[in-house]
Amino acid sequence: MKKLLMIILLAHVAQSSAASLFEDSAPLEVSISGPLSTLIEEGDDRKELPFLLQANDLSHSINIRLRGNSRRRVCDFPPLRLNFKVDDTAQSVFAGQDKLKLVTHCRNSNSAELNMLEEYAAYRIFNLISDVSYNVRLLHITYTDTDGRLRENTFDRYGFLIESASALASRVGGDPVQVPAVSLPALDSQQAATVYIFQYLIGNTDWSLVTADTDDACCHNGDLFDIGSTRYYVPYDFDLSGLVNASYARPDPSLRISRVTIRRYRGYCISTDALKYALSAIKARRADILDVVNQLPGLSQKEIKKKTKYLDQFFEQANNEDKIVKSFERRCL
Repeated sequence: MKKLLMIILLAHVAQSSAASLFEDSAPLEVSISGPLSTLIEEGDDRKELPFLLQANDLSHSINIRLRGNSRRRVCDFPPLRLNFKVDDTAQSVFAGQDKLKLVTHCRNSNSAELNMLEEYAAYRIFNLISDVSYNVRLLHITYTDTDGRLRENTFDRYGFLIESASALASRVGGDPVQVPAVSLPALDSQQAATVYIFQYLIGNTDWSLVTADTDDACCHNGDLFDIGSTRYYVPYDFDLSGLVNASYARPDPSLRISRVTIRRYRGYCISTDALKYALSAIKARRADILDVVNQLPGLSQKEIKKKTKYLDQFFEQANNEDKIVKSFERRCL
C-alpha cells in the first residue's frame, strides 16, 4: 500500500512539474553541450546523439536529433528534438517530459533570432484566444559544441520548446487523431473559426485542412484532437507568416500575392455566427495580444512598433465587423 501511494505521489509531482514548465512565461536559462557540429554536419534526422542539458543547477543526460522538413533546407542551425530520460528528470522543471520540439534561431544572425521570437509570439497569441492550443516555453540557451568545429564553439541564443501532442491531449481531456482527411462538419465550429481568423491576423497562409504532400495524415501544419464527440484543429509552424516575415519566407505562387505580409483569408466556409463570435473574442483580447509583442526580449523599440503596427492593421480592419466577415465569406474555401 505504501509503495502504491509513493507511485501515485511521484506521478502527481511529475505531472505538476511538467505543467509548470509551460505555465511559467519567464525565459528559462539553460545550457546544452554536446557534438553539435557532428549533429548538424551529418544531417541525419533519424540519429540521436548524447548531450548534457543544465537548468536550475541540475544536469540532465538527454539525446538530441534534428527535426523539421522545410527549415532543415534553409537553416544553418536546424530545429531539434530533445529526448529526455524519464528517470533523470524527477523533481526538476522537466519532470514528466519525454520528447520535446525545440525551435531554434535557424541562422547565426540577430535577425533570424528575432524571427524565432516572433514565431514564439504567434504561439502565445493563439494561447490567448484558444485553450486548445500548443503551450510554449521560451529558453535562453548557452550552446557548447564539444566537437569544436562551429564558428563559435560557445554562444547564446533564444529558443523555445513546444508542448507535446500527448501533453496537450491530456490537458484538454482529448485524444490525438491520425486520419488521412478531415470532415469539415466534424470540426468544432468555434475552434475552426478562431483558427481561420487567427491565421489571417498573423498573415499566415502556410496551412490547410488537407494532407501535405509529404505526410500520410491530415493536416498541413496542424494536428487534430478529439475532445468528446468533437474534433479540433490545432495549428503550429508560423515561420512563414507575415508577423514573422522571415527572410526565406515566400507565399505560394497560386495565391497571387507578392509577399507574406499581405494578408489572405484561407479559412473554410463556416457559419456567419461562428465567425462573428470568434472575431469578437479576438478583438476583446487586443491589448493582451499586443502586449505579447511588447514583452518579447531582444526586440528594439523600432521592431516592437513595427510588429504591433502589423497586428493593429488587422484590428483597424476588424472595427467594421460586418465588412470583414463578409470579406471572409467571399474568400472562404
